[in-house]
Amino acid sequence: MLKKIKLLRTVSIVLTSISAADTAEFTLVDKKAGIKPAPLILFPDAPPFTREAAIDLADYIEKTCGTRPEWIDGPPRQLPDRAIWVGYQPALDSLFPKIDFNFQHPEEIVIAASEKHLVIAGRDRWDPNHLIAQINGKRIEGIQQEYGTVNAIYTFLHDRLGVRWLWPGDLGEDIVPQESIRFATFRYRYHPSLRYRAGLFSYSRLAPRGKYGRSQKWTRRQRLQLGSLEMEGGHGFRDWWERFHETHPEYFALQPDGTRSGFPQPKNAKLCQSNPEVPQQWLADVEEALKQNPNQRVFNASPNDGWASGHCVCEPCRAWDHPDGEPRSFHWKGTRQELPALSDRHVRFANTCARLLKQHYPDRDYYVMMLAYGHSRPAPIREVPAENVIVASVANFLNRDGLIDRGSTRGSTHKEQYIAWSKVAKHMMWRPNVGEPAGWPQGQPDVALTQATEDFKLIGEKAMGIFVDMVWEHWATHGPQYYLMAHLLWDPSQDGQAILQDYYQRAFGPAATELEAYWNLMEEARSIFWASERAYPDVYDKAFFDRAYALLEQASRKVADEPERFGARIDFVRIGLDHTRHMIDIRAGMTLYWNGDKSEQANVLAAWEKIEQLCKDHPYAINWGPIRPQTPRMAGLHPDYPPRKRAPVVKRIKSPEQR
Repeated sequence: MLKKIKLLRTVSIVLTSISAADTAEFTLVDKKAGIKPAPLILFPDAPPFTREAAIDLADYIEKTCGTRPEWIDGPPRQLPDRAIWVGYQPALDSLFPKIDFNFQHPEEIVIAASEKHLVIAGRDRWDPNHLIAQINGKRIEGIQQEYGTVNAIYTFLHDRLGVRWLWPGDLGEDIVPQESIRFATFRYRYHPSLRYRAGLFSYSRLAPRGKYGRSQKWTRRQRLQLGSLEMEGGHGFRDWWERFHETHPEYFALQPDGTRSGFPQPKNAKLCQSNPEVPQQWLADVEEALKQNPNQRVFNASPNDGWASGHCVCEPCRAWDHPDGEPRSFHWKGTRQELPALSDRHVRFANTCARLLKQHYPDRDYYVMMLAYGHSRPAPIREVPAENVIVASVANFLNRDGLIDRGSTRGSTHKEQYIAWSKVAKHMMWRPNVGEPAGWPQGQPDVALTQATEDFKLIGEKAMGIFVDMVWEHWATHGPQYYLMAHLLWDPSQDGQAILQDYYQRAFGPAATELEAYWNLMEEARSIFWASERAYPDVYDKAFFDRAYALLEQASRKVADEPERFGARIDFVRIGLDHTRHMIDIRAGMTLYWNGDKSEQANVLAAWEKIEQLCKDHPYAINWGPIRPQTPRMAGLHPDYPPRKRAPVVKRIKSPEQR
């Protein structure tokens, strides 16, 4: 039986007085007055992640005031005079009679204080019989469908106790010691519009794919990891060729030569989407997936990658395409042709799957996900995504504002395509590829703080979630960017500049002004590089590094007599600048090397040794896993690994003439 802890609701921050007296206060602790921390009462049989968050709450109260609150599991035998109530419990109905604990919105949270009691709760849903699931080949214990109380706890710790997790690890934790913790009585209700947030730091989500994530606890505390939807950012049929090409060749796309060959390769084989047996087999796969993870709610029906190649040319599939769709360039083995975009075809297929899903599970809140990617990036003309279809728009404008879709024959930008889809789809997910706008995967300071604020506000208007390919967790060079994105994902209506000001002040104290200037310099240099055709060493030149190091040196002098943590955090940022300098030296040296001048090889190898040692000594600063020279992202930056051939990236936004 599905277990549901009743919870709350709010579209925006709402603070209202519970008591008639404006001066009424709740005292959590007052050591000078001899008032111990109010006891913490956790609702009975709390699932593992909720219990873990409640322990965090007790830990941070102790870290803040020096005394740990008494812990009470389940209803107390005698109602205490003061208490912190974690999660909905029947006693709250009489203690907070004006609060409705029947929560109508996914992930709703409520935090409220009267003169004697504090409640921190959220809409929690889980099945006690299915707390363990296999996800991405990993055994995960404590699975819930909603984690409202967990996210309410971390909201309280951030907003009311003043705890900050600036970046992962002890150095990134910031606590304001307080002997007295008092709140004017208040009531706060909120529910996040973006229900899938773990895809921002997908390597540190609850069940990540890959091995690069090291920020799981940080993402949970930022209210990113535990959402009410879980989605994939990839393609839905990668194993179908291996499974079915011998027994069911008719599942696969008809090629112009009359074969169903799986072109261009097995993992990218396209389907004959008009074949009615294909969605039936997809539904059978859904049934199997639910046996592995009964909590799954979103099921992928996205065509395989290789977006320009191998699509079905049978008459029924071609009839699903709208003749007025944007002309796009397709290719098959030995053949190229310009045909209308596939958006209408893909929506019709997703709708077919969605209808079967609803018929088979009429009482379940299940969704079909389809990627708006490649030749389905333009919005459809005739078809409208069904109520239970989530359109995952692979619109690559994260950190790349104005980027033109290289497959568009009309010069459309990715942001224009996202906006067009948002007008026809009820449910959206933003699924951008970041690419390499200014050294993002290599750990260079590729920060676009102003644009991030604008973009997250845009997606907050419509999207249900986000999946980014990829955030590589380089905290010493992307720290404020990551922090800003995390907080805007929880609440896109926030003031981005206010978030950054708080970050600089809490992280660097008296040196906040210098570090703000430092990150502004990083953003300015990055903007110059992105908007120009200049090479990295021409933008990140001696003058740039002289200015950057001078700001950090000035900041260090300013905090010389301050608490040690401020200087240590400035040193952490300096590690990122050292890494950037090594990377620019490597880029300059390898340009000469691949042009035949081998004189810089020794210097390049020495720089690589310094980077590797830096990563070992400071694992949160720069993530060594994704920047190892043998990885595809680093190709051409080491003598043993030559450059890859790749299509050029069109940087500039369309000119007025193009529009």
